[in-house]
Amino acid sequence: MSVKVEEGKSFMVKNAFISVISEEEKSGSVEFQVFSFTNKIRRLTSHLEVHKKDYLSQRGLRKILGKRQRLLAYLAKKNRVRYKELIGQLSIRETKTR
Repeated sequence: MSVKVEEGKSFMVKNAFISVISEEEKSGSVEFQVFSFTNKIRRLTSHLEVHKKDYLSQRGLRKILGKRQRLLAYLAKKNRVRYKELIGQLSIRETKTR
């Protein structure tokens, strides 16, 4: 993993997925957890495009998707502004509300 610093922001590069995370965010924050799950989801998705019958990875992907969905629902309930910023930065769709 390589880290470059530019104007107060750190760029994390891992397996060709680039995202911007500000320095003051910690690994336990909801935003960082969602960022981490999103990177795992993107890696598993690209893996499953090649290995279509890898059912254990499919199960792992569904579990991670569920965890990310629960975290996003929590963040949307607690702080709608941070939620909107996060889904904009990570370019993920807004979850459907019931």
